[in-house]
Amino acid sequence: MTLATSATKPLRGVGEFFAMSLDTLVQMFKPPFAWREYVLQSWFVARVSVLPALMLTMPYSVLLVFTFNILLTEFGAADFSGTGAAIGTVNQIGPIVTVLVVSGAGATAMCADLGARTIREELDAMRVMGINPIQALVVPRVLAATTVALALSATVILVGLVGAFFFTVFIQNVSAGAFVAGLTLLTGVSDVIVSLVKATLFGMAAGLIACYKGISVGGGPAGVGNAVNETVVFTFMVLFAINVIVTAVGIQFTVQ
Repeated sequence: MTLATSATKPLRGVGEFFAMSLDTLVQMFKPPFAWREYVLQSWFVARVSVLPALMLTMPYSVLLVFTFNILLTEFGAADFSGTGAAIGTVNQIGPIVTVLVVSGAGATAMCADLGARTIREELDAMRVMGINPIQALVVPRVLAATTVALALSATVILVGLVGAFFFTVFIQNVSAGAFVAGLTLLTGVSDVIVSLVKATLFGMAAGLIACYKGISVGGGPAGVGNAVNETVVFTFMVLFAINVIVTAVGIQFTVQ
């Protein structure tokens, strides 16, 4: 019996996660909406994510354009450096850096907070008082992670392109006009939309995973620590799965 329970535990966890996700989706459209909690969580996630995201974007963008420009220089096509910078920053660096920071900083804090509430039986007390924890705690946190991820992705893309511009123009002596002209050569509005959709899905997935691990935690304080670690691991796994799927679907619409 113990062996069967251990074997089915991952499947039960997946089922419980999707059940909570569906319940969260339903509760999003039911009044009353926890506006105060949503604003507080959005501010918290943004406060802990903005600086790390920007600090992580700069080296990624510089490394991308540095490597790409070396190849272009060999072919005598350094004027197309802006094209490579736009493709890499908009399609990959922006959304991926965003979710790495949101999951590593914001989602882990959400999981720890909900986990602490769970082991203190605060969620059970809310149910006794007739308050739905999903509506009061999970919905605003998931929406906060989604909103911040979307806004942060746009900021990261902008900062990455600006950093790539200064490095390419002032360090590698590429024409500024050629760099700017190449930005929209292969990257258009559809690519930006796909990138923002990625960031939105990444943020939503990170919020859902963090909240599920937080409200399902067990084993006392040690269980909270394990749940936080599992949140980071699972979020990264979902990140790459979503990235592959959305990229494959987006290519069908952007490459004609």
